[in-house]
Amino acid sequence: MFEFANEALTDFSGGPEREKMKDALNHVKGQLGKYYDLVIGGQHVSAEGKIVSRDPSESTQIVGYVAKADRDQAELAMQAALHAFDTWKHTGAEVRARYFFKAAAIMRRRKHEFSAWMCYEAGKTWAEADADVAEAIDFMEFYAREMVRLSDRQPLVRITGEDNDLQYIPLGVGVIIPPWNFPLAILVGMTSAAIVSGNTVIVKPASATPVIAAKFFELLEEVGLPAGVANFLPGSGGEIGDYLVEHPKTRFINFTGSRDVGLRISRLAADVHPGQLWIKRVVAEMGGKDAIVVDNNIDINEAAIAIVNSAFGFGGQKCSACSRAIIHDEIYDQVAARVAELTSALQVGRAYEDGVHVGPVVDQSAYDKILDYIAIGRSEGTLLCGGDKAPGNGYFIMPTVFGDVKTEARISQEEIFGPVLALTRAHSFEEAIALANATEYGLTGAVYSNNRDHLEYARREFHVGNLYFNRKCTGALVGVQPFGGFNMSGTDSKAGGRDYLLLFTQAKVISEKL
Repeated sequence: MFEFANEALTDFSGGPEREKMKDALNHVKGQLGKYYDLVIGGQHVSAEGKIVSRDPSESTQIVGYVAKADRDQAELAMQAALHAFDTWKHTGAEVRARYFFKAAAIMRRRKHEFSAWMCYEAGKTWAEADADVAEAIDFMEFYAREMVRLSDRQPLVRITGEDNDLQYIPLGVGVIIPPWNFPLAILVGMTSAAIVSGNTVIVKPASATPVIAAKFFELLEEVGLPAGVANFLPGSGGEIGDYLVEHPKTRFINFTGSRDVGLRISRLAADVHPGQLWIKRVVAEMGGKDAIVVDNNIDINEAAIAIVNSAFGFGGQKCSACSRAIIHDEIYDQVAARVAELTSALQVGRAYEDGVHVGPVVDQSAYDKILDYIAIGRSEGTLLCGGDKAPGNGYFIMPTVFGDVKTEARISQEEIFGPVLALTRAHSFEEAIALANATEYGLTGAVYSNNRDHLEYARREFHVGNLYFNRKCTGALVGVQPFGGFNMSGTDSKAGGRDYLLLFTQAKVISEKL
């Protein structure tokens, strides 16, 4: 088996790839407005209700209509997943892996098509959508190889007179609840990890991006994944989400989303219901309030570029986004001025248009929430740039920077999940690290410094799951930088790492006397 290598990102500066992407966008545009069924036990099932997916760049444009499941259909999906598990758990690891090697190969050939769907439904720019597809491919390739590795004979201490073997066996039926901000990559990673480990799943996609999820399920059908192994169940979190989390036959929940929803899932999953034989396992990634710390001995332009790229890529709608920059007082004014200058130059527009830097935020709810935070920020700091809606018939907001924000301010503590950046002064490097740690989250962070003692101090004291030195705080690569954080950022899992599949398996030791 060939070694894992990360999928290359597309260079859109050249003519051929630009034209291919334009062709893909035109192709997808011709498919907008279609209806997508539930998929339960391999069967396409309609529903009385439906979810309407809208283009955030053009809010009157319908991306698609997706069936909205009710509790009866959630129960049907559970029974289908339980039935499929009886055979899927005995399918060999290499066989399970081949489904995802094939799916990755097909997705690679149709890379621009999947990107185009995200431009229309999620409001991702060309580059952001391309990176999302590349990461989805990486997850399938990486987890498939990892399962093959885990299925090999494990290195136990050997003793005379016994044969001892450790096997990683699947858990059962899992509920997959992915986010809208990486509607392909995280959906694919969460789902493929559970399935390749031998489990069966019910996927409840985010209501803002259900069409992209439906396209992934079409891909699973294309590769011939057996019926019932993956079930597609869009619907209300309060209705079918809670029902599945509390179901006695649910063995695990894999969730990525907000802190509040993650904590709610943890509470619901902790209760034991009649007929439940296990403690449910919850894998949760719940966001961040990430900071870039800037020391007084660095290249100001280089740090400012990293801050802006980290803060406003995909409009700040990443759990890893830089929403705080904590800058040494000696160079604060210069860095703040350069950040504001670079931010003001960003082109805001419809995500599928060539050359756009920042697209829309995902929907009306996010739009209203972010504008409310901008209003709060006006009383908590000095507005350096942005601070208002951007023109267009979509959910456009100007990238916004506030200066001289105190660490206790709401815009420094609460996850805004939008294009809003708070700049804070620090009088020493040690104070800057303390301010960076002064939140309930601990996902990503970065430090710009040319002082080795300061970098080593940050290595010890900056309490985040992914810490970067002299580079931006976004863009973790599968297999290279396993991703996941501390504290209220989640359950300390590391997506894209060698231990991730252990969360969806259990170790069984078998000893035989010889």
